[in-house]
Amino acid sequence: MQIEFTILGEPASKANSREIVTRKYRNAAGAVKSRPMSIKSDKARNFESAAMLQIPAAARVELTGPVRVIIRIFYASERPDLDESVILDVLQSKTRNVKRKGKTVKETLRRGVYLNDRQVRQKFIMRGIDRNNPRAEIRIEPLQAQQSMLAFDDVPLDVFDERVPA
Repeated sequence: MQIEFTILGEPASKANSREIVTRKYRNAAGAVKSRPMSIKSDKARNFESAAMLQIPAAARVELTGPVRVIIRIFYASERPDLDESVILDVLQSKTRNVKRKGKTVKETLRRGVYLNDRQVRQKFIMRGIDRNNPRAEIRIEPLQAQQSMLAFDDVPLDVFDERVPA
């Protein structure tokens, strides 16, 4: 089984575009406190929102085992760093913890291609430039749950084909 689709738009770098904000919270005694937090930039959050809408329903299968991810990111210019992390985040299911009958359970807010990006065991990320059509071409393949999959002889040869200019 192989899942392939394209997300239009240019992904933002999560690492280089973080913002520091002050968040208020209540401590155990109920007093209001504040602390600095690092959050994703507006560009990264906007890309996530747009990208989530572009994942085909047929791709939202919530794979449970290890996966290989192959992503070709086409940027509009040479300026952005190659960073697939926001794409990997978008592909995972979104859950929250809720209390039901006195027990904490996970509630699915949005089904993803896989449950969690920790399932990614192999990733092949390539960069291209397309000034008129920035996008991410994505392929996800389930892997066998074994450590032997870490050998280089398992790298698919078509990952290194000539479709993405250097």
